[in-house]
Amino acid sequence: MKKVLFIDRDGTIIKEPADEQIDSIDKLEFLPGVLSHLGRIAKELDYLLVMVTNQDGLGTDSFPEETFWPAHNCMLRTLESEGIVFDEMLIDRSFPADNAPTRKPRTGLLTHYLKGDYDLAHSYVIGDRASDVELAENLGAQAIRIGEQPDEKAALTTQDWSAIYGFLKGKDRVGTITRNTSETQIE
Repeated sequence: MKKVLFIDRDGTIIKEPADEQIDSIDKLEFLPGVLSHLGRIAKELDYLLVMVTNQDGLGTDSFPEETFWPAHNCMLRTLESEGIVFDEMLIDRSFPADNAPTRKPRTGLLTHYLKGDYDLAHSYVIGDRASDVELAENLGAQAIRIGEQPDEKAALTTQDWSAIYGFLKGKDRVGTITRNTSETQIE
């Protein structure tokens, strides 16, 4: 069974501006360490990478497609240059008020992961919002929250991509020691 990292975009891979729209290349700025450490995760660890992002009103007058795609594609080219390639990109275009089943934290965009051959119990949602942690719960996955304040529902809360890499890398390391004597058996 395949493990998956469901990764948010804004506030997780790239910094989110005050207006919450990356609608120009000038606004595109990566979080510190994301390129090197997400690159190491992509190369060294056995996870599928899936981008899951809410882009409020993408394709409407308030967020035209022609302002979104240049910055998004520039981000993808930069990630690819570091070996970071997403197996799938899922973009919800609805507004919060639409209450769409595809909008995080709902799982409408992810039903094929719920029904497929995926190890969701050992998969993670990585994001900067409470809705990302809630998405993890809804999927039966675990959460890694990017932020300053600890989140008791998240397996890890950090602002440091090197800590995320170390946490995920450590998850693959499991050791067992067994000692049998005539009096005891210890494992």
